Amino acid sequence: MEAMQLLHERSSMGKLTGPAPSAEQLEAIYRAALRAPDHKELRPWRFIEFSGEGLSRLGELFAEAEFREDPHAGDEVLAAARKKPLRAPMIIAVIARVTPDEPKVPKIEQVISAGCAAHGILLAAHALGLGAMWRSGKYAFDTTVRKGLGLDEEDQVVAFVYLGQLAGRHKPVAEHDIDAFVEHWS
Repeated sequence: MEAMQLLHERSSMGKLTGPAPSAEQLEAIYRAALRAPDHKELRPWRFIEFSGEGLSRLGELFAEAEFREDPHAGDEVLAAARKKPLRAPMIIAVIARVTPDEPKVPKIEQVISAGCAAHGILLAAHALGLGAMWRSGKYAFDTTVRKGLGLDEEDQVVAFVYLGQLAGRHKPVAEHDIDAFVEHWS
């Protein structure tokens, strides 16, 4: 796929099915992620890959977060939380591994760098013919989930990237009016 076509046509795919990406596909995906902008070569990211039983373990962590937030949460709420990771055969959690005492690279720049790594995963998946969806939501910020993932105090979950084979219909890519987003100073 040509680079400009990839950049212009990539879109999120909410319906995904198995199989999960192959080892070769994952290598290409991670190589793309590791090309993210990286001031001072801090490499402010890490990835946690969930597949198979790991998806169920992540679902249990989501259910635990729901229960800690509301000890009266019903079985339906907890079951729904457990099912969320099962919407794809693989999830990659993109973590911003922040170096807080780096004076030349503020925290926000490190988090944005990890976000660029997540975007690299999306672009690579699309280029390989896979489907991908960037999800975050409340679980990305939940202390129970953060602890369960072994995050340090300064670390942040930037994305849960759901990966798999395309399923369902592919929605058309929305066209945007470029002038609505660009201000010119000449």
